[in-house]
Amino acid sequence: MNENLRAFSDNATAAGSNGIVAAPNQTYISNAGRGVDSKPWVIEDGPIHVSLTHHPLDVQATISFVKNPRAGAVVLFAGTTRDNTADQAVASLSYTTYPALALRTMQSIASSMLAAHGLTAVSITHRLGLVPVEEESILVAVSAPHRQAAWKGGEEALEMCKRRLEVWKNEVFEDGSGGWQANQGVSTETISRDGTE
Repeated sequence: MNENLRAFSDNATAAGSNGIVAAPNQTYISNAGRGVDSKPWVIEDGPIHVSLTHHPLDVQATISFVKNPRAGAVVLFAGTTRDNTADQAVASLSYTTYPALALRTMQSIASSMLAAHGLTAVSITHRLGLVPVEEESILVAVSAPHRQAAWKGGEEALEMCKRRLEVWKNEVFEDGSGGWQANQGVSTETISRDGTE
């Protein structure tokens, strides 16, 4: 496993109230907790912030992370749970992942977008567990000196997440149908019937 993505459980006490500890190369990652009451998994590396959480997503905090005096544009995408898919009423929507793997992919996507579009900062946050209708499951925010780069970088970052991010969605419809789905380039074979890894 990449040294930067280790869960620093032995350092939880030294991490302080925010639960964030420094990795050897100054990338930051939080303690990898489990369940709804756990702290989020976070990597912050200069202008890059990626995280996974079981808690509602904070739009303002995401925008604040990417704001920069050199940036004349900030673009935010908020993927929100809708009440239907293909004319079927959605009863519930939930997500699961392998945190270390997903964080590494998110960091790779953010880093490539930063370089490809000349962005000043990138933030990608995905929610795990149950995500009720009208609440956000993913936030992608970017900043850039000019709007064209921000628009393109934000859209491409989202599309890369949809293709590559190892997050599995369990969409259940009111009639009881539905089930686990992977992003376009990700297999569902590693998820058991009940959604556990």
